[in-house]
Amino acid sequence: MNIIMTGSTSFVGAATVRELLRRGHTVTAIVRPKSSKLDTILEGNEEALLSGRLLVTENDLSEPEKLLEKVTKPQDVFCHFGWGGSGSASRTDKALQEKNMEISLETVRTAEALGCKKFLFSGSQAEYGMHQDLITEDTVCEPKSLYGEAKLAMREKGEKLCDELGLRYIHARIFSAYGPGDHPWTLVESCLDTFLSNKEMSLGACTQKWNFLYIDDLARGMAALCEASESAFEGLKNPVFNFGGAETKVLKEFVEEIHELCGGQGESQYNTRGENAEGLINLMPSIEKLETVTGWKPEVDFKTGITRMIALRKRTI
Repeated sequence: MNIIMTGSTSFVGAATVRELLRRGHTVTAIVRPKSSKLDTILEGNEEALLSGRLLVTENDLSEPEKLLEKVTKPQDVFCHFGWGGSGSASRTDKALQEKNMEISLETVRTAEALGCKKFLFSGSQAEYGMHQDLITEDTVCEPKSLYGEAKLAMREKGEKLCDELGLRYIHARIFSAYGPGDHPWTLVESCLDTFLSNKEMSLGACTQKWNFLYIDDLARGMAALCEASESAFEGLKNPVFNFGGAETKVLKEFVEEIHELCGGQGESQYNTRGENAEGLINLMPSIEKLETVTGWKPEVDFKTGITRMIALRKRTI
């Protein structure tokens, strides 16, 4: 298949590019002009680049219509992983989040013009808001941040627009992904850096239920949705798929496991920092729908994933 992707140098995007190329697909990776993150998709994919299975195209995220001038080959699937801004501060920027949603809708129109039959969008667990029980794709969404509201608006308006244009809309709600290449300020990355440096980690209470998904497993799930036949989606009530891991437990238990795998170095100081932009959230995703529709299952347990990340750090020292 020919698959086009925005946000291709992001944490999720770069991993999905690697997985799609591994499966033999041709990927047109859309990157920001003069992107400083090109290595995230070029490194290890040199053969695909030389053979023409990896095509890199510069285009500003805010001008998707210009892709019609730059991408001449018909595409099958559009993976829209680009979303302006990152981090807690951007999630409270109303103008930015509304602009992201409008750009995403224009990207749907571009996807249709490029011949795509599927539009795969990267949503977020932030759309659900605060819940105490298992979260399925039918759980009521009550987002507590402008970021979550904008992603949810795209889920609703994106599906409607895709229906009008004849595209299959797929909404991947990502819970807490981790792994090599993630932002340095995330909990897992911060814990690893702090503990391996034998320093003190400042944390919240960490009493909420949590769930982690290793990035390679996430990428396999995205690729599986790209490859799924139209018949696989028949009879589904909505286009949403939860992306989570197989283990759900109290967040503090995950932190202590990281600490142990780091050799017991450093210390954890709980109740010494505030909550994030969405407040205190429990992450308890049901992933049964994605498993049923695609046959996908998480393969990398938390201990294995953290062990891989520690080994990678030691090789780069």
